[in-house]
Amino acid sequence: MITLRRNQKLILGQLGERIAKNYLLDKGYELISQNFHSKFGELDLVLLDKGRLVFVEVKTRVGKEFGKPEEAITSYKIRHLIRATQYFQLKNPFLPQSCRIDVVAVQFDEITEKLVYLKHFLNITQ
Repeated sequence: MITLRRNQKLILGQLGERIAKNYLLDKGYELISQNFHSKFGELDLVLLDKGRLVFVEVKTRVGKEFGKPEEAITSYKIRHLIRATQYFQLKNPFLPQSCRIDVVAVQFDEITEKLVYLKHFLNITQ
């Protein structure tokens, strides 16, 4: 069992975000913002996909002890994401108003520390 300290969790989260960002950029998305902070929470990645704003929550896990990364997306988290996206759009009225919220789940093997999987969930609010 790997127990991560706070700074290790931060580094793991940053690694997951970098992997997710590169994955999405390779798929043709255009990066608009990363780690946008507001009183409603943080938006990990904000990208453009075919003229539509895409807000991406990245969840990263090592091993299976705490479940799959995507299982950490609760209704509470979704409400905060929606509020943060609305605030982002208010602060950036020149960007497209059409948007969606995606999740990219990144999981590493506990022993080998290699990437086990990366899953992209589109439009989680529908």
